[in-house]
Amino acid sequence: MHVHAPHLLPAPPKPHCHAAALRFTVAASAAAPSAAARRAVIVGGGLAGLAAATHLTSLSVPFTLVEASDRLGGRVATDVIDGYRLDRGFQIFLTAYPECCRLLDFPALRLRPFYPGALVFTGAREPFYLLSDPFRLPLRSLSAVFSPVGTLADKVLVGLTRLRAAATPDDAILSAPETTTATHLQQLGFSPSIVERFLRPFLAGIFFDPALDTSSRLFELVFKRLALGDNALPEDGIGAIASQLADRLPAGSVRLNSRAAAIDGSGVTLDTGETIPGDLGVIVAVEQPEAEKLLPQLSIPEKPKKSERSTVCLYFSTDRALVQDPILLLNGSGKGIVNNMFFATNVAPSYAPPGKVLVSVSLVGSFADREDADLADEVVRELGGWFGAGEVASWTHLRTYRIGFAQPDQTPPTMPAGRDPRVGDGLYVCGDHWCSATFDGALVSGRRAAEALAKDRGLST
Repeated sequence: MHVHAPHLLPAPPKPHCHAAALRFTVAASAAAPSAAARRAVIVGGGLAGLAAATHLTSLSVPFTLVEASDRLGGRVATDVIDGYRLDRGFQIFLTAYPECCRLLDFPALRLRPFYPGALVFTGAREPFYLLSDPFRLPLRSLSAVFSPVGTLADKVLVGLTRLRAAATPDDAILSAPETTTATHLQQLGFSPSIVERFLRPFLAGIFFDPALDTSSRLFELVFKRLALGDNALPEDGIGAIASQLADRLPAGSVRLNSRAAAIDGSGVTLDTGETIPGDLGVIVAVEQPEAEKLLPQLSIPEKPKKSERSTVCLYFSTDRALVQDPILLLNGSGKGIVNNMFFATNVAPSYAPPGKVLVSVSLVGSFADREDADLADEVVRELGGWFGAGEVASWTHLRTYRIGFAQPDQTPPTMPAGRDPRVGDGLYVCGDHWCSATFDGALVSGRRAAEALAKDRGLST
């Protein structure tokens, strides 16, 4: 069976934000400092740590970045296996992130956008329904007016919500009264039909939270970014974002395979027993669970711990894409384990060798009781119900990624505007758990930590 989705775009649009003029340049004086120089230490080489290092570099503040693994980027990583680019978990880059616009060189990332909308699997007699952005593709949106994915009032409400979010300043969003996203959608007036068939699977893929307990503030912030920009993937994979930042750091400033075991304001002790002095301060830029182990004072005892935001991402290889357009497919049937999937090579052909198609399938949850092979078999059987068993029988399973901690807890109460990075004398914290759980939140928190350290040491200009 071939899914006859309409040809959606004659050519992919270019991202709305062009940051070539904002390209970050490293100061000439930021070359690797002498070993005797006083320096800061950054613990963790994910986006927040890389942002902190980038800003310390621009201020000519010497530092050593220690990373426990054998690479930089944290959760923002891409593996190249037999010519396939496999992002570690389902990740989409939103081009309207303002901090990303300021810090990253968008043209160098060669961003390839998704179609502005989604194809929703309902399991009905007509299994797929196209939902398009009514402001970018008004004619395409007319075909969805009478689809069973929501009511006519829902479609109008989506447009009004989009307009309001796009026009609302970030400060107003981040200080608005807070509830869960599920309650917020109900208060906005969305029907159960559009919530269950479109909004829940769509947002679950972003927040890894099918219950939609995520803060309404974060929903509004992300909805605004979706309204103002494109969803995109870099041609070289999502890891290209981290690589671009890493390439700006001074030679000799990064130590890989170096796990921090203890931290105080004067330095970092590694699990080998070696101590790295941090005379200028220590920036802790690791995931929330690890940060709370290293700095127990970060735990908030009055806030109950929620289940981890986990996800499983499976990749398959095939010879033919069953949908011909760069579009996200959502499971709106309310059945099965698949949350979303897409043909990655429709978005960026560079994700697979010539003549091959890469399929990305995402589940929400850990599925810890299931073996990889059994999970892959179940996914293929389920998608056989979407496309026809014969169409998916030849898919080859490439790899399964289990991301146990995909996002920090973002249930109310939250502080998506970010908290003061100072947590002790010479101690600073950053990460998406210290701001909003987005690419932008991680980058903003890293910048703020670097700026606070430089200001406290009298090193900022």
